[in-house]
Order: sequence, then C-alpha cells, then structure tokens
Amino acid sequence: MTSGPPPTGLYCFLGTLGSVWSPLKGAEPVSGLAARVLEIRVSCPGQQVWVSQPGQDRVPPRVISAPMFTEAAVSMCDLESGSVKVKEPSNRGRWHGCWYERLVQPCLVELLGSALFIFIGCLSVIENGPDTGRLQPALAHGLALGLVIATLGNISGGHFNPAVSLAAMLVGGLKLTMLFPYWISQLCGGLIGATLAKAVSPEDRFWNATGAAFVTVQESEQVAGAVVAEVILTTLLVLTVCMGAINEKTLGPLAPFCIGFSVTVDILAGGAVSGACMNPARAFGPAMVANHWDYHWIYWLGPLLASLLVGVLIRFFIGDAKIRLILKGR
Repeated sequence: MTSGPPPTGLYCFLGTLGSVWSPLKGAEPVSGLAARVLEIRVSCPGQQVWVSQPGQDRVPPRVISAPMFTEAAVSMCDLESGSVKVKEPSNRGRWHGCWYERLVQPCLVELLGSALFIFIGCLSVIENGPDTGRLQPALAHGLALGLVIATLGNISGGHFNPAVSLAAMLVGGLKLTMLFPYWISQLCGGLIGATLAKAVSPEDRFWNATGAAFVTVQESEQVAGAVVAEVILTTLLVLTVCMGAINEKTLGPLAPFCIGFSVTVDILAGGAVSGACMNPARAFGPAMVANHWDYHWIYWLGPLLASLLVGVLIRFFIGDAKIRLILKGR
C-alpha cells in the first residue's frame, strides 16, 4: 500500500485512524454545514471510513497523512454488527460551543477560583490564633492557590489575580480583549469570597481581624517600604507563574504548587512589612465587605508595577525565543 493523501475532491476523511478502509458506493459527499447522519454497513474494526463521491467505487490506498474532515465530526462504530454512524454537527452548534469555551467559561472559572481562594485566605486570617503568627495564613493562601490552579488552570490559565492576568497578557499568555473580563471576574470572585468568609465567621472575630482586610500599613512613613515590598513580593509570584506556566522553555508540571509555594514564602517573609497582598482582588473583596480603605491603593500599585516589570524582563531578557522580542538570532 502506498502513502499520501487521496485524490483531491474524491474522498472525505471521517473519524480516527482505523485498520480498514471501507468504500461507500454512491454515498453523498459529506460537506457543507447542515447536520446529517450517514448509516452504513461495513466491516469496521476501527473508527475510520472513507466516503466516496457518487460513481466512485474503489477503495483508496491506506493513507498515513490525510486531512481531517472536521474536528467536530462524531464517529461511532459497533464492532459486532459493523454499523457505523457518522454525524457532522451543524455549524451553529460548533460556533456556540467555541464561543462559550473561549470567552465565557474562562471568566466563570476565574470568578469561581478567585472566590474559593479568597474565601480560604480570608477565613485563615479571621480565625488565625495568636500562637500561629503568619504561618497559618501563609500555608492556607499558598495551598489554596496551588489547589485551585491545579484544578481549574487548564480552563482559564489559573490566574485568580489581576496582576497575574496583566503579566500574562504582556508575555503573550492572554489576549488583550480578555484582560478586563478576567479582572471583573476576579474582583467579583474576591467580593464573593470575602462575603462568604464573613457569613461563616463569628462577628467578633470578623471585626477583630477587620474582615481580613490589609491593615499592616498604619502610618505614612510605612508607605514607601510597603510599596517596594509589594513590588518585590509580587515579582516573585508573577515570575513563577509566567516562567512555570507560559514560557515554553521552562514549563513544568509542578507549576501550580510552585506558584502556591511562592505565595507562602512571600507571606512569611513580607507579611509584617506590607501584609504581602500581591493580589488586588484579595485586597478589594475584604476592603469592600469591611469598608476598610486605608492605604488600599498600595495593593493595586505594587502588584501592577511588578507585572509590568516581569513583562519587561521576560519580553526582553529571559523569555524563550517565541516570547522574547530581541536577540533572537542564532
């Protein structure tokens, strides 16, 4: 048998590669956008059939590389009866599926993941005992983030943080048109998570912790140090995300837990300086629920500046050839 594609216009390729090529004498060419079902009787140990045009009755040679008819084609084979049913969904159904999975589903996942992560984070602060210090919030935030990224990251990218989304957009991991929908989803998720944390917490503990809002900065003399700390701490987090989950040269299966571990390290190291927010959505939700806005802008400025810094570092210096904008020559 020879390899190579069949004659142009004579055959349509359906399903996945099987071991038998079966002719359908007089079959209607499977083309166009309307849904249709062809039921045929063939010997079918695999899930592949060739559909010939009217008048064509020869079996094409086995082909190694053949053009796929459609990604949405559905092929089913009953091995006992040899009945094959091939259905091509309508173009309308394919379009709606793509639209939902590309535009709506990622935003819903960002909202869900942000709500879960920020609920756990806020609750860990509200219920934090005096003996544990920063260890309980650090572990809770880091483990929760790693888990939601591992669970939901393949749908949306697993950002759950406006600063991460900005950096991902800058290095090519997110389309510009999706940046603001992601931000809105993350902020709404933060608000939901903080509201749920308030709902399940005793009122006295909630207000003693100021609803898990960031209260580390109390005086203007602390502002400069807090901003710088937020920039540096967020740089570590965002760099871990971009290099571990976007940059092809450094991709790794442990990225979700490395990202969570970076959050734990940041909180342990910088919690006393700025609160180690690193996430505007984490700051926004509790601030809204507890109505505490003192120095809130720090937790937007620092993380977003860090995102810009990481974008420059990766695009110009440490990204792989696909991402880097300069010095691509051999």
